[in-house]
Amino acid sequence: MTAAPPRTESELPARPSRFAPFARQLAAAPRPLGRVLAVTVTVFLLASLLTFALGALSDANPAAAVLGDLATPADIARMEHQFGLDQPLYQQYFSWLGNALTGDLGTSWFTGIPVADSVAEAIPVDLSIAGLALLLAVLLGCGAGIAAALNRGGRIDRTVTVICSTLATLPPFLIGIVLIVLFAVQLDLLPTGGYQPLNAGVGQWIQYAILPAFALSLDAAASLARQLRTSLVGALRENYVTGAEMRGFSARRVLFGHVLRNAAGPALTVLGMSVPLIIGGAVVTEKIFNLPGIAQLSLQSAEQHDVPVVQGTLLVTVAVVLAANIAVNAALAALDPAARRRTTGRRPATAEGSTA
Repeated sequence: MTAAPPRTESELPARPSRFAPFARQLAAAPRPLGRVLAVTVTVFLLASLLTFALGALSDANPAAAVLGDLATPADIARMEHQFGLDQPLYQQYFSWLGNALTGDLGTSWFTGIPVADSVAEAIPVDLSIAGLALLLAVLLGCGAGIAAALNRGGRIDRTVTVICSTLATLPPFLIGIVLIVLFAVQLDLLPTGGYQPLNAGVGQWIQYAILPAFALSLDAAASLARQLRTSLVGALRENYVTGAEMRGFSARRVLFGHVLRNAAGPALTVLGMSVPLIIGGAVVTEKIFNLPGIAQLSLQSAEQHDVPVVQGTLLVTVAVVLAANIAVNAALAALDPAARRRTTGRRPATAEGSTA
């Protein structure tokens, strides 16, 4: 029996690339994010419908309010036609939503200023304050959670637990008042209120932004610290931690290279849930610190029954919250390779290369 002729290089089976696992994970990652995007679009449409309904079902009469008590019925009808209020509600909604998706949020009934311009002027205040608040929440929460987990059952752990439980019961406006009295009135270190944009200088911006951001961050920091502490305590008991320590890995490498990554998922979810709370708390916090943000714009417009401005601010706020939710889910997908394996239905390979 003659031996088979040697196969050419083109006939040999292709060697699996060492980048193949990464490529498969990259291909699988968009699937859960695709579902998140689908849910996000659905929530956005429902929120836009509710936002529009709040204005459409209100008893505000913009024509009569703008023209005054001396307006004739003909003048009111002409103004309602100008605002498009004489159209059916469904037609008003689709027209408003279509314009909003292109950046046209309508025009204020009282000032005549485009709502998009008013929002563009106010929202950088909220985004900068919220961004700084989230940064402070991550720094304070992660630091406290890691310290409590590494000293579980000790004095530091008990102290962090008591402080976090206390902060969780305090509303941001009360914390803001205490901060103003302490740092602005008693110590005279920071201004009592107002705002300076970033282009005026980072130092000036920090002086005005640190107190409201700190007031908004404490509740989120407390929730993050408690969740991270719980996750880390459970992760530190896993077998891979013991194995890594037996192989001579330093405690710092084990903690930041493996344990923290595996325990960060629930804490990151808590952080994402804190975004709406921070934005919601900005309504009162902006009033206390006299910040010209989108919450104050919405509140003043609601008092004047300026429906287009209220609708525009609410829609933009919903969009910001949903964008933060997408970012959190993207980060969770990056931190949880097991989720990608579950998405594709594959099981992790054993050391010998066979499937478990």
